Amino acid sequence: MNQWTNARLCDVANLILGAILFFSPWIFAFAAGPQTQNALGSGILIVVLSIAALAAFAVWEEWVNLVVGLWVLVSPWVLGFQATTAMTVHVVIGILVAVLAALELWMMYQNPPTQSAA
Repeated sequence: MNQWTNARLCDVANLILGAILFFSPWIFAFAAGPQTQNALGSGILIVVLSIAALAAFAVWEEWVNLVVGLWVLVSPWVLGFQATTAMTVHVVIGILVAVLAALELWMMYQNPPTQSAA
């Protein structure tokens, strides 16, 4: 159980958030269009990045997760689905994903992994 660090818990939380975003068009009955397509694509990307980070941590995965979280946050205004339930879901999940990715990056830079000589 030593391997369940805070960073891994952030990855698991992002995995769950990505799955919620993926299923949100059905859960919250989004209208067909860019909000549904964005939720599906971004949700899959967040899930894949989280699984990759859980399998083998790499710094670039967290940076990409941060960018995707920021994209999900601003996408309602870029794609034009403001004042909808889809906007609320995207903004909340985008903030959470971006904050978790930033927190994980901050933790990594505060306590860089040590490499042992084999």
